[in-house]
Amino acid sequence: MGVSVEDADAVTRMDDLRVTAAAVKFLSCEPLIGDLGELDLTGIDWVIVGGGPGLRPRPMNPGGLRTIQDQCALEGVPFFFKQWGKNPKANGRQLDGRVWNELPHAATSALEAPNDLRVQLAL
Repeated sequence: MGVSVEDADAVTRMDDLRVTAAAVKFLSCEPLIGDLGELDLTGIDWVIVGGGPGLRPRPMNPGGLRTIQDQCALEGVPFFFKQWGKNPKANGRQLDGRVWNELPHAATSALEAPNDLRVQLAL
């Protein structure tokens, strides 16, 4: 089960997620439109970050993206970077020269992930 956390105003949703009995708890930080600040990733199993698709997407916060990725690395939370936004094919999925496809520890590969955890990419 996951919650959308697109800016600092939405961070409190994480507390609602933590109290659920979900086997896997994830954050969907897309479109990431603001800096989330220091996150408490306790009880969070996966973080997905991306920009908004479409013709008029809200701009994504690249600094906030790196901050989230750094925090995930520090706390051992799998990080999945979905897209930069607007036109995924043109803008790509690389962050600092790498494609981030990490999955929750409960699903070690995309093929093993349950259907409700699979991320459909617009590539």
